Amino acid sequence: MVLPALLIGTQAIRSNALEQHALATLGDRLGRSRTYAELENAMFDQTAVVWRYLTGMDPAARHEFELQGEVVQYRFEHWQSDLTPEEASLADQVANLHDRIVRIADSAFNLFDHGHRPEAYALAHDELLTRLEPALAALNREIYRRTRESSVQGAYQRVQEIVASEQRTLTAIFLLSVIAGLAAAWILAQSLSRPISQLRSAMTVVGSGNLDHPIVAESNDEIGDLARAFASMTENLRHSRSEMVRLNDALGAKVDQLERAQAQLVQSEKLASIGEMSAAVAHGLRNPLASLRASAQLVLRHPGTPAASEQLRAILEEVDRLDRRISHLLTFSRPAPFRRAPERMGTLVKEVLPAFAERLKCQDVALEVDIPESLPGIPADAMKLEQAFVELISNALDAMPEGGRLTIEARPSSDGNGAAGIAVTIRDTGRGIAPETLPSVGQPFFTTRNEGTGLGLATARRFVEQHGGRLDLESRLAHGTTVHIWLPAA
Repeated sequence: MVLPALLIGTQAIRSNALEQHALATLGDRLGRSRTYAELENAMFDQTAVVWRYLTGMDPAARHEFELQGEVVQYRFEHWQSDLTPEEASLADQVANLHDRIVRIADSAFNLFDHGHRPEAYALAHDELLTRLEPALAALNREIYRRTRESSVQGAYQRVQEIVASEQRTLTAIFLLSVIAGLAAAWILAQSLSRPISQLRSAMTVVGSGNLDHPIVAESNDEIGDLARAFASMTENLRHSRSEMVRLNDALGAKVDQLERAQAQLVQSEKLASIGEMSAAVAHGLRNPLASLRASAQLVLRHPGTPAASEQLRAILEEVDRLDRRISHLLTFSRPAPFRRAPERMGTLVKEVLPAFAERLKCQDVALEVDIPESLPGIPADAMKLEQAFVELISNALDAMPEGGRLTIEARPSSDGNGAAGIAVTIRDTGRGIAPETLPSVGQPFFTTRNEGTGLGLATARRFVEQHGGRLDLESRLAHGTTVHIWLPAA
C-alpha cells in the first residue's frame, strides 16, 4: 500500500515540475514579444527623427538618428538571440527593412543638406511614410501572430505530452499494485495457514491424550510464540504425569489408586482447558482463513474488476483481525514482568482516550470523564492498567454501535477492611447483558460476539487483580453495563 502511494506521489511531483517548466517556457516565449515591442518602438522613433530634421525643427536630429540606430541595433540583437531556428527568417526581414530605412533616411538627409528640400521631403514621404512604415507594420503583425501561435501551441502540445505520460505511468502503477497485492495476499495466506494447520493438528492430538506428540515451532511470529507456549505446556504436563507415576509406584495399593485417580482428574481438567483453548483458537482462526481464501480466489479470477480492490481491503482487514486475536491470546497466556511505579489515575485514563477519539466520533458516543486531580497516587504498572482500561472502553463502545453515553468516574474509596484506595467506574448506555449470561462474562474464551476472543475482559480482570484490586460487573438488558474497579492507594 505504501509503495503505490509513493510512486503516485513521485509521479505527481514530476508532472507538476514538467507543467511548471512548460508554463515557464510559455512565459519566456511571450517575453520575446515584449522584447520585439521595444525594437518596434525604437524603429518607429528613428523614422520620427527623420521628419524632425526635414521640417527644420531640430537641426541636431541627424546626430540623434545615428544614436537611435544604435538603440535599434541593440534591441535587434537582444531579440534575435532568443529566436528559434524556425524564426530566423523573421530577423532577416526586420534587418533588411531597417537597412532600407537607413538608406532612405541618408538619401533624404543628403538632399536636404544640399538645398533640395522639396525633393528630400518627397523622397521621405514616398519611401518612408508610404512604403516602408506600412511594410514594417505588416511585418510586426506577422511576427506577433507567429509568436503567439508558436508559444501557445507549443505549450499546449507539451501539456498534452505530460498528461499522456502521466496516464501511462499511473496505469502501469495500478497494474503493478494489483499484481503485487495478489502475490502478497497469496504468500501471506500460505504463511498463515500452514503453521496454524500444524498447530491445530498438534492440539487435536494432544487433546486426545497423546502428550508425547512432538510440537515444532518453525516461525518467529506470534503463531510461533503460541506453538512454543503450547509445547511448554505439554512438556509440563508430561513432567507432571511422570512425577505422578513415580509417586504412585512408591505408595501402597490404596494410596496408589487414590493418587492415580487424582492424577487422572488433574490431567482431565488440563486437557479440558487445552481442548477449550484449541476449540476457541480453531474456531476464531478458521472462519477468517476461509474468508481470506475466498477473497484471494475472487481476486485471482477477476483481477481487473472494481471488486478486486474491495477484496484486497477485506483480506487486509481479516489479517488485522487475526493479528488482534493472536495478540489477545498471547497477552492472556504469556506472563509479563510486573513493574510498579507511582502513578496518577487521571494521567492513566487520559493516556488511553486519544486512541478512541475517532470511534467516539463515528459512533456518536458522548464521553464524560470526572477524575479529580486531588485523588491520591497509586503504585501501578502503567502499561498493564492502561491495557485494562483499553479493553474495558473498547467493550463499552462495542455495546453502543448506534451511539450513547460513556462515563468514566474515579473517587476515593476504601475496601471492606478499611484500606484506602480509588474506585473507578466505567458506565455505558449500551445493550446490556442478559442475567443468564452475566455469570459467564469474564471467563477466558467466553464471548457473545462472533468477532470476539473472550479474552479482553479476562485480561483486564487479571491485570487489576495483580495490583491487589478487584473488578466487578453489573448490567441490565437495554440499560447498559457498569464496571466497578477498586485499586489500593499508595
